[in-house]
Amino acid sequence: MMRRKRPSNVSRDRWLVSYADFITLLFAFFVVLFATGQSDKKKKAELAVSIQSAFNQMGIFEAHSKLPPVINLPPTGLAAQPLSLGIPNPPTRDPMLDVKLHLQQVARPEIDRGVIAINDSANGLVISLQEAGFFDSGAAGIRPSALPVLDRIAEVLPQSALRVEGHTDNVPIHTAQFASNWELSSSRASSIARLLLLHPNIRAEQVSVAGYSEYHPVTSNATPEGRARNRRVDIVLLNSAR
Repeated sequence: MMRRKRPSNVSRDRWLVSYADFITLLFAFFVVLFATGQSDKKKKAELAVSIQSAFNQMGIFEAHSKLPPVINLPPTGLAAQPLSLGIPNPPTRDPMLDVKLHLQQVARPEIDRGVIAINDSANGLVISLQEAGFFDSGAAGIRPSALPVLDRIAEVLPQSALRVEGHTDNVPIHTAQFASNWELSSSRASSIARLLLLHPNIRAEQVSVAGYSEYHPVTSNATPEGRARNRRVDIVLLNSAR
């Protein structure tokens, strides 16, 4: 008589328990990774912004591009030069610009009346004093009414080299005091220079005087207006290179 086999009580699905445990552990591992990544997201964003800003300043990346430009690599055997991370120095401000702005403030009424003009030139900053506001016709003495504005100008002039230049129109002059326009232009320049030297910030060794007669006009002498513009004394704040 054959013996009947007993049914086995061993479940063949036990592997599902181990698989479920593995999946649970793997899920927990990824949860920990995700939580760690979220805590550092702000720092990573700040780092990315800092790197992008630095590269933009150095011109490595274009401002509108997220990708670096294609560049030619150095030939084989030559070491690439390291990038300089130094921040470029800001452009220096021209100190003469501040002087010009200050002069325009202290002489604003005379500038508006057209008796003073302030302009840049190859030699330096030029303060043009028109004859109509400072001298009588054919005379080298400064009008008393012009002294206050000359004092205001002298007080703001820098301690630097300057040249006082006298100019006339092309109308000849021959008087007991001035034999020609050479003498008139030189005398007018000397009058202005002597007044400037009364101020302590003007140093005599940095002042020069020149008379150019009619030979350095700023416009044509063909009209009365043009001749009036040419009759002037220029205070030239010379460039340091001259």
